[in-house]
Amino acid sequence: MTQNEPALEPHHTRNILLVFAGLMVTMLLASLDQTIFSTALPTIVGDLHGVDLMSWVITIYILASTIMLPVYGKLGDLVGRKGIFIGAIAIFIVGSIIGGWAQDMTWLIIGRAVQGLGGGGLMILSQAIIADVVPARERGKYMGIMGGVFAISSVAGPLLGGWFTDVIGWRWGLWMNIPLGILAILAAMFFLHLPKHTTQGKVKLDVLGIALLAVASTGIVLITTWGGHDAPNGYAWGSPQIIGLIVGTVIAAIAFVFVETRASEPVMPLHLFKKLNFNLMTAAGLAIGVAMFGTLAYIPTYLQMVTGANATQSGLLMIPMMGTVLIASIVSGALVTRTGRYKWAPIAGTLVTAVGMLLLSTMTADLPVWVMCVYLGVMGLGLGLCMQIFVLVVQNTFPASEVGVATATNNYFRQIGASLGSAVVGGLFTARLLDLLTDRMPASAGGAVGSTNNLTPEMVKELPDAIRNIIIGAYNDALTPIFLFILPLVLVATVLVCFVKEDPLKKTIDRGDVLAESLEIDGADTVAATTGAIAVLDRDGSGA
Repeated sequence: MTQNEPALEPHHTRNILLVFAGLMVTMLLASLDQTIFSTALPTIVGDLHGVDLMSWVITIYILASTIMLPVYGKLGDLVGRKGIFIGAIAIFIVGSIIGGWAQDMTWLIIGRAVQGLGGGGLMILSQAIIADVVPARERGKYMGIMGGVFAISSVAGPLLGGWFTDVIGWRWGLWMNIPLGILAILAAMFFLHLPKHTTQGKVKLDVLGIALLAVASTGIVLITTWGGHDAPNGYAWGSPQIIGLIVGTVIAAIAFVFVETRASEPVMPLHLFKKLNFNLMTAAGLAIGVAMFGTLAYIPTYLQMVTGANATQSGLLMIPMMGTVLIASIVSGALVTRTGRYKWAPIAGTLVTAVGMLLLSTMTADLPVWVMCVYLGVMGLGLGLCMQIFVLVVQNTFPASEVGVATATNNYFRQIGASLGSAVVGGLFTARLLDLLTDRMPASAGGAVGSTNNLTPEMVKELPDAIRNIIIGAYNDALTPIFLFILPLVLVATVLVCFVKEDPLKKTIDRGDVLAESLEIDGADTVAATTGAIAVLDRDGSGA
């Protein structure tokens, strides 16, 4: 430690940890809702009569949160993060109320869309707030824990969703957000006091850029969701609908780039893309997002239908994946903080993720359940090694005045990958499943099965063995080959991260022209965050 890098006093570090704990609770709330319906989904679509709309319950949440990421990131940089953080929680609660009262698939999807509009802010602002108070050199261990929180949600979500479905009803997966969200608002109001932003003049929001970004993002997901499928689930690739969507999406994307070059405060500044590390981490994050969310969204449904597990049990079967993500994320983050070296983590992580995807593609209906769990654990190990390091590298590339928009843009493209993953896997899975059931189901089974739109795990268990085996085989053959289709994307990510330039992690928070800002915790203590003078207590307590 040099004289220019004083250590924080112990009570200052405790205050940062207090804020960090509050942010983790809020981030957990948002990330849970990306996965909580994965185990409940078969029951939900059966109750609301909408198997053909199954993929939209998950895809619409990810899409809505994706569109809002750059908006929250830019607003946070311009006017401060606390107010919009609280507003995002409030929107999230409103969406939960709408979805909780839904009596059909349309209203459930609307509720999930509103949830996503708020949920995107919770995730991105949590990451940006940490960058406000902790320098990059010390941030690895915090980002590792953030990855651990996401790991917990990736399993706690399906597990809670399964428990609600089996015990008190799937709607409680939405109702629980109301009291938790209110508590999060109160915690932010009373305990989260961030540096005050001094805005010169009126803030000019890039409304046209935001609108064009929303149009382009929606077009991408609709194309991947509907393209190549028969009506009513979609349209042929050469149909006027798909061609129109493609043309409209391209036009919106080109117009967006044009607008961003002229906007005074662009929602996605194009100069970010002049940095090599930013481009590499963003492209790799997009590829990993496709693999990660495409897998997380539908593996619990697969486990229920193929292994006979109930909703709760299918959530428990995801624990190996949670465990490896949790351990790998925390350990890799701690190692990055200790050594300052980080390039190894995304390389190893993407390689191991590729191995996991390959293993998942080999699953069969008669494969022992413990082997499936091992395969999931391998994929979790890879994800835990790389996901949060992507964000850390991006934040290390830009000053604190741009860390919000840089983090948001990186997360935007990763979430686009998540949207594509959920849409592509969901669309292919649904289409292949319906085709296989139609081809394999004997005409005499119509009376026992009824409509394939109403299939639930409980109903399948009650069917005669011959029919049940057909359905199980169809679920297996519909999903597992898709993992092999995604594998090349993960390998591309591995190649990309090999070209990352390992710049030293910053030991100070570069606030540009701002000479000093402060972080007030609980109205009592102030942590000076002066340019060239901030550090966080490390393992040996030296603050070096």
